Amino acid sequence: MSRLETRPDRFVAIAVLMLAPTAALLGALVIAGRLNILLALAAFALVAAVTAVARHLVLRDSRLIAAYLDQVRDRRTPLPPPQARTLTGAALLEDIAQLHQNWLRHREEIEHRLAADEAVVEALHDPLMLVDDKRKVGRANSAARALFGDRMLNRDLAVSVRNPDVLAAVDAVLAGGDSRRVEFTLPLPVERVLEVRVTPFRPAAEDGAPQHEITAIVTLHDITAIKRSEQMRADFVANASHELRTPLSTLVGFIETLRGPARDDADARDRFLAIMQEQAGRMSRLVMDLLSLSRIELDEHTHPTGETNVAQLVQSVVAMLELKAAARKITIRVQGGEDLPRVQGDEDQLTQVFQNLIDNAIKYGREQTDVVVSLERAEAPPAPGATGIRARQAPQKVAGIKVSVTDKGEGIARTHLPRLTERFYRVDAARSRALGGTGLGLAIVKHIVNRHRGRLTIDSEVGKGSTFTVHLPGVEKAAEKPEKPVPQSAPNLSQEGGRGAA
Repeated sequence: MSRLETRPDRFVAIAVLMLAPTAALLGALVIAGRLNILLALAAFALVAAVTAVARHLVLRDSRLIAAYLDQVRDRRTPLPPPQARTLTGAALLEDIAQLHQNWLRHREEIEHRLAADEAVVEALHDPLMLVDDKRKVGRANSAARALFGDRMLNRDLAVSVRNPDVLAAVDAVLAGGDSRRVEFTLPLPVERVLEVRVTPFRPAAEDGAPQHEITAIVTLHDITAIKRSEQMRADFVANASHELRTPLSTLVGFIETLRGPARDDADARDRFLAIMQEQAGRMSRLVMDLLSLSRIELDEHTHPTGETNVAQLVQSVVAMLELKAAARKITIRVQGGEDLPRVQGDEDQLTQVFQNLIDNAIKYGREQTDVVVSLERAEAPPAPGATGIRARQAPQKVAGIKVSVTDKGEGIARTHLPRLTERFYRVDAARSRALGGTGLGLAIVKHIVNRHRGRLTIDSEVGKGSTFTVHLPGVEKAAEKPEKPVPQSAPNLSQEGGRGAA
């Protein structure tokens, strides 16, 4: 109910004040004898009647205006003004309707701008969080929620980011300090290096004035690729210089011999050229494996987006290696593979994984034995050591598949298992080089499996053979939970890794 409806006495007082001068003037004329009292009373009655009609019209229009204001106050669409009895009332109603339309237009523009800003923030590839003066996360975009989980909202930042340097930088900014920049390593699901930028921000209050409380804008930038590129260049120079030294020295020595004492010795020339060709091939394989490993490490932190039928992929790899197996009188047998879920992964990289494992089984298995490739549906447990919100939200079991490659070779002693996936680590260096291995094959396998959020495990017994098993998550769970099992080091026969040669 409007104030006009509850206080009509104001209009009565205004009417009395308007009639008072007329009554005084008519009374003076009557006293002076200039006007008959009956005519004065008639004139006063006429003026009072006109005033009452005007009062009624004004009061009605005032109530109409008040009711119209109540209707448009929270209305989100234009409302035509009602018909007023007075020109002033009609003009006021038209002005109110125009102001309401202008306000609606202005509000719509602001909402569109806010929606566009929200869409931009949500679409940012880098995680972004808004932390209040109590260090609670008030806002987080989709990248931040995907990284730390939805439960990070309205909680202390320390629940999601447990790095003391990052928390110290946020506290310093919230205390009134300047912007900070910190680097820290996120170990799960795949180790990544993030650069955190903390910027102070004072949001405006409702009256437009800046608030005294400081809010911190925390943005995370993934600089893993930059760091790994730097490390890749350093590792490539170190590894190449170490591993290429022997074949290069061999080539230089044989070239000097062929140009000198063995210049006219046809038998020595043929023998030396064969050795030189073998050493050149070894250098070529080494360089190719180093480049391949560097590319894989560069993309290890990004999860593949394609889908792959692992059963078909394994069959094609087996068909490609059958001739090599037949040369050693080894039979490759494939078991299972029916009704397996598809895997979210890179087909070329997974082909490289199974090609390396099956090729190793052929090279290190005994002649006239079998290499068994087994495919089956499996429940892969989450990675040990997972911590934080994502670990608590992660399911206990992740549907997927496992592919096992079993050979009947000499087996691998337990003492070698923890180091098998290191670069250039070989159980038997001489035998590995004789078989054409570079010592990088299983390092490549490990990094590819890591990128696919899977695990590589080994069961081995000296004198009986080895089984290398790749666990990969299926597409169903990959769509529901972006975080997948992460390879972790484990002792003894469950150690991730493989032979050093491929």
